[in-house]
Amino acid sequence: MQFCFTAAAERALAYGSDWSSRAGGDELEAPPLLLGLLCEPECRAAVMLAQVAVDRAAVLQRWPGLTQNLPRTAVSRGKPLAPDVELSLRLAEDRLAGLPRPLELATEHILLGLAVADHEMGRWLRERGLDPDRVESEIRKLYGCETRGEGRVEKGGKLGLPEAVDNKTRVVESSAQTSSTAVLRVLDAAANRAREGLRVIEDYVRFVLDDGFLTDLCKQLRHDLTGVVSWMPAEQRLAARETQGDVGTTLSAEGERRRDEPADVLAANFARLQESLRSLEEFGKIGWRVGLGSASSPGDAQGLSESFKQLRYRAYTLHRAVEITRQSIDRLGAARLCVLVDGGRSSEDFERLVKSLIAAGVGMIQLRDKRLSDRELIARARTLRAVTRGTDAVCIVNDRPDIAALAAADGIHVGQDDATVKDARRLVGPASLVGVSTHSIQQARQAVLDGANYIGVGPTFPSGTKTFSQFPGLELLRAVATEIRLPAFAIGGIGPENLANVLDAGATRIAVSGAVTRAEDPAAAARHLAEGLTIAAGQRA
Repeated sequence: MQFCFTAAAERALAYGSDWSSRAGGDELEAPPLLLGLLCEPECRAAVMLAQVAVDRAAVLQRWPGLTQNLPRTAVSRGKPLAPDVELSLRLAEDRLAGLPRPLELATEHILLGLAVADHEMGRWLRERGLDPDRVESEIRKLYGCETRGEGRVEKGGKLGLPEAVDNKTRVVESSAQTSSTAVLRVLDAAANRAREGLRVIEDYVRFVLDDGFLTDLCKQLRHDLTGVVSWMPAEQRLAARETQGDVGTTLSAEGERRRDEPADVLAANFARLQESLRSLEEFGKIGWRVGLGSASSPGDAQGLSESFKQLRYRAYTLHRAVEITRQSIDRLGAARLCVLVDGGRSSEDFERLVKSLIAAGVGMIQLRDKRLSDRELIARARTLRAVTRGTDAVCIVNDRPDIAALAAADGIHVGQDDATVKDARRLVGPASLVGVSTHSIQQARQAVLDGANYIGVGPTFPSGTKTFSQFPGLELLRAVATEIRLPAFAIGGIGPENLANVLDAGATRIAVSGAVTRAEDPAAAARHLAEGLTIAAGQRA
């Protein structure tokens, strides 16, 4: 069966085909097609999906077999449609009987078909809150056609307004014109501020932090914001805009005139973004005044407000990730070599070793010991804290946030099976460092979003002190170095013999144990590794 598509729908199909090819599919099935719609963030389908919190991450979580990588360009569509997609498109055409023919299927038509079909994708979308009847209603409004069960009639292409209204309705509409203009001015100004602030933030994470992952998060948020804003009629927003008569254009606070460093720019624009989203959320609740829904049925306005609310929450998460990355880079700037040590044969031996490592230039020392009793472990942790206090070396306790807190250590390191970042931070406090072991690029990304201060990346090679079933190796180091700027320590079997390979993969920090603690002269071994890291850092600078 042949279908006719709009240009935006063709691009969505092309993106979906690309995603399907990456997953090894021979046909374009519903899940990659839905991702293709989300690749067109300003289309109506993407905006409708955003209102029920369906984004790329949600789809990939539900269908994990699809690749995480976002297609960069929409290639020519050549992949045949799978039966579930053909069924969905036929259902869309059937539901939209009465619309002008030939019907050119747009992105919202495709979404309607996916939502109404009795297949896995359709059931999932309905469970997420996407109502096919509402999608159909919105499509019919765009054509000015009667909507099933709502008594609306065709009216010259206007969006679903009743053919006849009583005098009371006319009075209300007339008296609301001034208020509608004011609401539009607020929404327009807040939308502009939010997009401008987000663009500045994106420039910071892209050019100052050079962080690919955070830049992608900014882009996704900006595209989703643009999609939600597009629900407000642009021609009316522009008509209501009055910059020359805006009393606020002549007002300026002293703090707005000066920025001392890039971090000041970042902080100011996160504040601008979040405040603007709050304004959009609040005034979006009365969006029926500007044509989104009606006073008696304000569903569209409520959806608009809820969408801005969800964007605001995402902005908070992004703010934390960017700020923690920025602060952690500063706090751990000198910590390029981390040495993991056990409690030693005695407290005296332990103290002697730690002091020699600090003198050798070790920037981070992590206490990891599974054999000591809690009382002995606390004593060693307090010794480590006492010896590192007043030096540049960072004191970290492994696995045990309770002992890290009791010893007033600088931080805690947890594994994927240990306490979460959230739980660890509740025990050690917001000022402490929290590190996380990661074994995949997905875990590294999640650590950034969870608020970790640094990550361990590996295992890189087989280790003499710890057993692993698999080794993500140098490939994972390259992936992390490419897109994440949160301090990352390569770990697992690293020593002088393979340090060059680790550095060539893009790592700038390493964590070692046996290469130092089992050496004949631990301090000399540590000094050699530290010097190699320093030389590599100088060459890259």
